Amino acid sequence: MAKERIYELAKELKMPSKNLVTVAKQQGMAIKSHMSSVTPDQANQLRKVVKGQQSAKKDQASSVKSTNSSHKHENKSANHQEHKKNRGDKHTDNKHPHQGHRNTDPHQGKQEHKGHKNEHNNQHRNGGGRFGGSLNTNDNRRGGRFNKKNKKRNKHNKNRRMREVEHKQPTQRKDKPLPDVLEYSEGMNAQDLGKILHRSPAEIIKKLFMLGVMINQNQSLDKDTIELLAADYGIEAKEKVEVDVSDIDKIFEEEQSNTNHLVSRPPVVTVMGHVDHGKTTLLDKLRHSHVTAHEAGGITQEIGAYQVHYNDHLITFLDTPGHAAFTEMRARGANITDITVLVVAADDGVMPQTVEAIHHAQAAKTPIIVAVNKIDKPGANPDRVTEELAKYNLIPEDWGGDTIFVKISAKFGKNLDELLDMILLQAEMMELKANPDQNAAGSVVEARLDQGRGSVATVLIQQGTLHVGDPIVVGNTYGRVRTMTNENGRRIKAATPATPVEITGLNEVPEAGDRFVVFDDEKTARAAGEARAKRAQDKERQKTSHVTLDNLFATMKKGKMKTLPIIIKADVQGSVEALSQSLQKIKVDGVRVDIIHQAVGAISQSDVTLAEASNAVIIGFNVRPTPVAKSLADSSNIDIRLHRVIYKAIEEVEDAMKGMLEPVYEEETIGEVEVRQIYKASKVGTIAGGMVTSGKITRDSKVRLVRDGVVIYEGELGSLKRFKDDVKEVKAGFECGLTIANYNDIKEKDVIEAYRMKEVPVK
Repeated sequence: MAKERIYELAKELKMPSKNLVTVAKQQGMAIKSHMSSVTPDQANQLRKVVKGQQSAKKDQASSVKSTNSSHKHENKSANHQEHKKNRGDKHTDNKHPHQGHRNTDPHQGKQEHKGHKNEHNNQHRNGGGRFGGSLNTNDNRRGGRFNKKNKKRNKHNKNRRMREVEHKQPTQRKDKPLPDVLEYSEGMNAQDLGKILHRSPAEIIKKLFMLGVMINQNQSLDKDTIELLAADYGIEAKEKVEVDVSDIDKIFEEEQSNTNHLVSRPPVVTVMGHVDHGKTTLLDKLRHSHVTAHEAGGITQEIGAYQVHYNDHLITFLDTPGHAAFTEMRARGANITDITVLVVAADDGVMPQTVEAIHHAQAAKTPIIVAVNKIDKPGANPDRVTEELAKYNLIPEDWGGDTIFVKISAKFGKNLDELLDMILLQAEMMELKANPDQNAAGSVVEARLDQGRGSVATVLIQQGTLHVGDPIVVGNTYGRVRTMTNENGRRIKAATPATPVEITGLNEVPEAGDRFVVFDDEKTARAAGEARAKRAQDKERQKTSHVTLDNLFATMKKGKMKTLPIIIKADVQGSVEALSQSLQKIKVDGVRVDIIHQAVGAISQSDVTLAEASNAVIIGFNVRPTPVAKSLADSSNIDIRLHRVIYKAIEEVEDAMKGMLEPVYEEETIGEVEVRQIYKASKVGTIAGGMVTSGKITRDSKVRLVRDGVVIYEGELGSLKRFKDDVKEVKAGFECGLTIANYNDIKEKDVIEAYRMKEVPVK
């Protein structure tokens, strides 16, 4: 018979895999993990042991239940007897009601009768009617002569109360006892000390005056003066240990090590692998969306964070880019993850970025699950992938290792359920827990600058619960969480551990990979954020290299080198980092890259001014220049290179440094259309009505949709009309209606750029 896996046997016996591993080890079996195999005899032995333990637990539970039921029956019978006795006593009391309360006074009955009668008369006289008020107007007239006396009496009482208040002595202040120890911090004034010592500031000023120290109540006191005052009061003085609130790394570690109120949390899974091996397609299939279609060249340019529901469990996925330029982003993803899914194409095998991803995961000490993808392709060879991965200590269970291998086809959705089962099984063995009741702490996955919302950061909560309105410090920035949205764009008010969310409300754009911590109040968060920003600024200033005897020769060599000053602007912080590091790695004899400025957002007028002053080239990645910046660049002859795929940007700069730039096709913007109104037709789609603000737009030109300075879509015109007539071109100052082929997400105030490609020689 075939061997059985421990986790399959655990599923059959309806118990956790970890508990079954423990039972197997107690029975003397050589079991390493939940993926280990057992023989049929060993499986039967484990079944008997586990069933015996389960039956013993059932017998114990049933005996406890029977004991409780017997106690319950006894209590019930005792209560029944007591109730019966009480009923009997009550019956005997009611049988002779007059025996115990016999009237010894013969006149008592008459007096009671008389009293009732008087009471009845008073009731009628005083207005005991249906509505509680008297209808007898004669009584009101008769009582009118007493109103003046009542007024005089009330006035007399009021004057007497006022006289009593005037003669009343002021309340004496109760002196509270002095504290045993005076905890102080240097720089306190008399008011601060008065609150701690339960004494008035005037008394403290007087005390210090008698000791020969002249101060006022707002003057800061030094350490010696405060200790002298404490000695005069006869109490001990102790300097308060100041906590550095700006050290959020220490606070983060404290929050992470908090073991109170731990509950289970979803696993955080990072999908890694070489470029174009199917990472995003896999996630695309898992969450039933179409991410790859929107990415330039089908390549992931930034980290995406999503959550997947499977078998009543949540799994958080991080999708990291596979290109060599994104090494830092992959390392960042491995540091905040629990499980790494390594995607390897069966037709391509192990590639350089695959090896790099393995090293990142092994350095972070996270378990690796290998997903052999594209097994549906004709040239697929999964066995070759297994052999190549064995060199990196990733050995499957069939070969005696402990690495999980799953053969999948992300395109057709084959064996994806098995992959998710393995992820949940691995998470169960790891016993992932977090405390949702404390202040939130976590890491920044990605950050960008949005023109409408300001600084936007995608964060992953690792401990605690993040709420809207929480004061937060993220890296060297701070703020209050203004809005919080999940991966579907829906606003939420709270986010629990292992949940990725997009937050706004920070004063600046944080760095990707920064840690964040929530503080109790906004004042402390602001102080911590400002202190961290100042410290980072000082550190940046200290980076300026000064000439010494040791580096004099190297500096002279640098002076002989030709430099290529570059300004980098991109849509997200991760792309800025990746592009900057890739360009600095380019090695060409006689030329070096000098990145003088890098930031997030559209190319602005100040960027062009800086480029003009430093003779630099501006590289824009997924962003566009503002109209003012564009006109200034044209007039100043500043070279602005715009790219949407990182390969082309790196290759173009490298070729320029080598002097190998051949005549290439370059885009020429021929006109711009400002969208002013949107029309929707069921058969046509979205029709944009707008005004040609500059140049012209032609029927055969390519178009680019720009929203808030960021490129949203590139494509071709579907149709171009003026009123009801199809036209070949529309010039500046005229209105037109147009559609973009295969695209309908057009909004008012969008700008549609029309351009054409023309061949230009090397400058």
